[in-house]
Amino acid sequence: MKKKLTYCILVLAALASGCTKLEDKSYSLIISDDFEPTAKDISSLVGAAYGNWRECLFCWDNYTRIMDLTSDESVIPARPNGWVDGGKYRILHEHKWTDEDVNVENNWSTFYAGINNCNRIIYQIESGSIPVGEEKESTVAELKVLRASYYYMLCDFYGNVPIITKYDVPEGFLPEQNTRKEVFDFIVGEIKENLPLLSEQNGGIMYGRFNKWGALALLAKMYINAEVYTGTPMWKECIEVCDEIMGSKLFDLDASQTDVFAVENENAKEMIFAIPFDNRYINDFGITSLFIQSLQPENQLTYNLNEAPYGGICAVPQFVDTFDKDDERYKNNWIKGDQYSASGELLICTMGSYSGKPLSYINEVPSIAESQEVHGFRYGKFEIEMGSRKQQSNDWPLLRYADVLMMKAESMLRSGDADGAAELVTRVRERNFKGEYAKGAAKDKATVTGADLLKGSCYDYGRRDNRLTTQEGGADVKYGRMLDELGWEFNQEARRRQDMIRFGVFATKSWFSHDATNEAYRTLLPIPRSQREKNKNLKQNEGYTK
Repeated sequence: MKKKLTYCILVLAALASGCTKLEDKSYSLIISDDFEPTAKDISSLVGAAYGNWRECLFCWDNYTRIMDLTSDESVIPARPNGWVDGGKYRILHEHKWTDEDVNVENNWSTFYAGINNCNRIIYQIESGSIPVGEEKESTVAELKVLRASYYYMLCDFYGNVPIITKYDVPEGFLPEQNTRKEVFDFIVGEIKENLPLLSEQNGGIMYGRFNKWGALALLAKMYINAEVYTGTPMWKECIEVCDEIMGSKLFDLDASQTDVFAVENENAKEMIFAIPFDNRYINDFGITSLFIQSLQPENQLTYNLNEAPYGGICAVPQFVDTFDKDDERYKNNWIKGDQYSASGELLICTMGSYSGKPLSYINEVPSIAESQEVHGFRYGKFEIEMGSRKQQSNDWPLLRYADVLMMKAESMLRSGDADGAAELVTRVRERNFKGEYAKGAAKDKATVTGADLLKGSCYDYGRRDNRLTTQEGGADVKYGRMLDELGWEFNQEARRRQDMIRFGVFATKSWFSHDATNEAYRTLLPIPRSQREKNKNLKQNEGYTK
């Protein structure tokens, strides 16, 4: 008789994962007496561990909220239809979160749920309850890198977190807290140790899974942020890793940035590691696409959506003002101006003081405390599918080739090679300026020089709402033009907070209704109170109330 296999029904989370918090042993089992997995089955066996990334991205009050709403890019102001929600979005904007806030708790729990799933499946493989045969070493290596990706976000958000690598822990086990440097070293070590065992295949059964190239891109992310995480820069190491990815010749920039964010984007040339989505299968209430959170309810008629959008999140006007109006990213990434139904009828506001007037998005927002339907450009980077549910079918490009080029460029810039950095930035810019601004034309807006990258930011920092106006500007931001370039390329991809921290403006600048706190400790979130109450080994991050 073949060996009995026990594996988790959470395999189905590879297709449909929800917001339910996963506890240590809260999973159902399927028993099979007659199962011999092949290489094609491995993606299903490890699917449960990948499913947590979807929750991290789009479950309410998780990863994207922290990355976007704490930054100078996005805001959720009070709307006629609500969005005050006890002030939790205003708290993020004003950098006044505490260790009891839901955003602080949810991210901790969700990322550790992913780690727990990785540890569980590794344990089941190594104990023999999941017999993967010849694929054992490569599968365990893949899961360890996936686990490292969850630790990457814990390192970024909280810094000092416990490293847990065992599933079969004794009852009452309370992990010890590690330093941020120890977490960084663990992540880097896990990636480097397992690289030789990872598949080099790009696409096919490895799509949406960590292969060698996804692992290297994750390693580059660690190196680009090394100075923030450890106090020691690792620009040379970042360049070397980016060079290895570039040298593979497996990836390239797509002709248009819109190709990367299309509904059917799995064949995008610059996709290195994607989180797959398909709204036919991922339809849990907790998974909510950004366009649903951004567009007004009337836009249901624009795209024949299955339900009305919620009308909340929008761009900070100062951020939009940094864009060149000839930039395709300005034209394509933001939904603006008059809004129409799918049949071409002008949409009309239905609430607030603009009720009865045309729904036309303008690049103005009165303040965090008040706004109307028309205020603020809305999220439009990801193509919106006609007839879509509130979940998207666009895969999320967590690591893409443009990011590799820009990480190398930034590392070169910080290492003294501004001209070399400019060549790479220009490559990314070229596809975004067409017509008379195409490469070689008299007005070559695509080209950036080393001298340009050494300049400050064009972001006009300062308080800028209907209650207060101050002037801070961005000329004093070291390598500010590089920060601008990152904002133009990666807006709406849940990363602006991280970039702002690395360029030193997260705590030192004001924007919209946000006053500079000058509290450097807020570049880390507090350790959630609920977790410290459960585990007395956890100490609060410096600066927060003990």
